[in-house]
Amino acid sequence: MLQLHYTPTPNGLKLAIMLEELGARYQLVAYDIFKGDHRTSEFRRLNANQKLPVLVDDDGGGEFPVFESGAILVYLADKFGRFLPADPRGRSTVLQWLFWQMSALGPMTGQAHHFVRYAPEGQDYPIARYVGECRRIMGVLQFRLRESAWLCGPVYSIADIASWPWVQGMGMIGIDQADFPAVAAWSARIGARPAIAAVAANPALRMPEHYIRPRMHLTDEQWANLFPHGKAATGQG
Repeated sequence: MLQLHYTPTPNGLKLAIMLEELGARYQLVAYDIFKGDHRTSEFRRLNANQKLPVLVDDDGGGEFPVFESGAILVYLADKFGRFLPADPRGRSTVLQWLFWQMSALGPMTGQAHHFVRYAPEGQDYPIARYVGECRRIMGVLQFRLRESAWLCGPVYSIADIASWPWVQGMGMIGIDQADFPAVAAWSARIGARPAIAAVAANPALRMPEHYIRPRMHLTDEQWANLFPHGKAATGQG
């Protein structure tokens, strides 16, 4: 049985989508990161970095934890033989776009959300920096998807699964998908897949309201759980 240690962030959602695409049987272990559910010694044994999600596979040979969402997607693709080509060039193309998501789309979008939605008012430079970079990244997707139905050519892959949840949050940082029509069409094609409907229909997998407010006002405890460096680094404490 697979066990998904989960919180409904884009990185968690990509794995929920992957498991639904695979039709895999799995147990969901839900965490509320605002409450600090991930700040325990038990969870740290699964992931020394204490970040979600984590996959635990106990199929033969005892429990095997896998952390980092991109690594989990590769692990599942290899385990089930789907969404990652076997030939070296096809596999490399998918991994290139997956690593791009992990190094560019995810981190830059995450920083933009932090400064737009969480940090105190007056963050003009970091907001301009990270929202501008996200707009550039959407331009990269637009360039690619004008010439290809999916990120890696004619076949839907883990690169698409990894990227789609991050694109859905662009509106919260002021970027409209409609400005990037090829991206919007790609996003709609993925959104129409049964796996997306399955995730949307499961309340345990959906983002709760307190994860998606346009502007967040956190308690001291929530700040400590989400951003352990503390408020002092933001000029708020």
